[in-house]
Amino acid sequence: MALSTPDGGSIRDDVTAPRSPGASDPLREAADVMRAVRDRCVWTQQIDHRALVPYLVEESAELIDAVEDGSRDELREELGDLLWQVLFHSEIASRDEDDPFDIDDVARGLTDKMVRRHPHVFADAVATTPEEVLIHWNAAKAAEKHQRRSVLDGVSERMPSLALAQKLLSKAAQVGVETARVQLVDESAVGSPPLGDQVHSRGTGVEEPATEAELGDALLALVATARANGWDAERALRERLRRLERDIRAAEGTPADLEG
Repeated sequence: MALSTPDGGSIRDDVTAPRSPGASDPLREAADVMRAVRDRCVWTQQIDHRALVPYLVEESAELIDAVEDGSRDELREELGDLLWQVLFHSEIASRDEDDPFDIDDVARGLTDKMVRRHPHVFADAVATTPEEVLIHWNAAKAAEKHQRRSVLDGVSERMPSLALAQKLLSKAAQVGVETARVQLVDESAVGSPPLGDQVHSRGTGVEEPATEAELGDALLALVATARANGWDAERALRERLRRLERDIRAAEGTPADLEG
């Protein structure tokens, strides 16, 4: 069923009217549809950035499901749903009284950033290996974020705990914090063996995972142990990550009040 504008025209015709006859720009049309929805939908009009966050989280999770276990049609649809979130936030931002920006500003900023971070594509730099690409990327990023005083600045604590753990371990390596010998929670034990050695010393017979699938089994087993003991696995990991953050800041000499 075709949706109508207040004057009886088609929504599709209405949002595409400014474009040249015969022109085809699906991304622009999507942005125009978002603008029309914001103008005319009473539910959409009362949504702000913060109220939209749960939908962003949900759509991101559904996209991950489609990537990992969905069909091509599902992947295309979920990419579109996530794009709608970007368009939605951009349209909200375009009406801000103090500091407005729109989807064109977002796209322009993204384009400029990606060109800067790929000097081997758009400039005279050379990169023949993935490692060399990362060197260029990190150098460009460091120049952009020169005001940052810690490797932890810009790392979101709202990341899922396991993803945050991998990120923090990467940051720890950058400042020389030894992560291969991460200790258990008992900080009073001086000179205690590495986590892996502690597991083996308890006679569990657990071997270090050799594949990603075995790693999944090991992680699930740890969560099962937490459940059996009435522990909160999520909280346990986050508390350990806070200790790792303190170790990183100590290694780089960055006080916590400089974060952000």
